[in-house]
Amino acid sequence: MRYRSRMASAAIIAEPEGDDALMARIVRRDASAFRSVIDGHAATLHRIAWRMTGDAAEAEDVAQETLLRLWQHAARWQAGGTGVAAWLHRVAVNLCLDRLRKKRFASDQEAPERVDESPAAPETIDEERRRARVVAAIGALPDRQRAAIVLTYYEDQPNALAAEAMEMNIKAFESLLLRARGALARALDGERGGAA
Repeated sequence: MRYRSRMASAAIIAEPEGDDALMARIVRRDASAFRSVIDGHAATLHRIAWRMTGDAAEAEDVAQETLLRLWQHAARWQAGGTGVAAWLHRVAVNLCLDRLRKKRFASDQEAPERVDESPAAPETIDEERRRARVVAAIGALPDRQRAAIVLTYYEDQPNALAAEAMEMNIKAFESLLLRARGALARALDGERGGAA
C-alpha cells in the first residue's frame, strides 16, 4: 500500500505543469514559464505561419507576435479553457489571415533553416511539379479554407482543436474543411485533365 502511495505521488510530481498553473506563473512575469511556452510552441507556430503565408520572414514575425501577445495579455487568461496551444494557434491563424488579406501565397515546403545549395536531381522534378500544383491550388483557396487545410493536414490537428483555433464550432469547421477538400480536388483534377 505504501509503495502504491509513493508511486502515485511520484507520478503527480512527474506530471507536466498544467496550462492554468503555467499561465499563473506568466502573469507573475516568470521568465522560465514563458521560456517553456516558447520551447514548446514556437516551432509549431512558425510552421503554421510558414504554410499559411509562404514567407519565412513573415512566419518568424507571426510566431514572435503570437508569443508576445501571450506575454502581454497573460492577465486575461481564463482558467479551465481549451489550453495554451489552442489559444496560440488561434492567434497565429488570425494574424496570418490578416496578412493574407494583403498577400496571396501559400507553401507546403518545409520552413527553411538554411538555403539548400545542392542541385536538384532529375528524379525530383516530377515531385516538385506536383508540389507546385498543390501549393498553387492551396494558394487559390479562400483564406479560411486554406487555414483549415494547414491546421488539419499539415499540422495534424484534430478537427476540434483546429475549429477552436479558427473560433468555429465543430460542425461549421467540418463543413469548411469539406468545401476546401472539394475545391482542392477539383483544382487538381482540372489540371490533370488540362495536362492530358
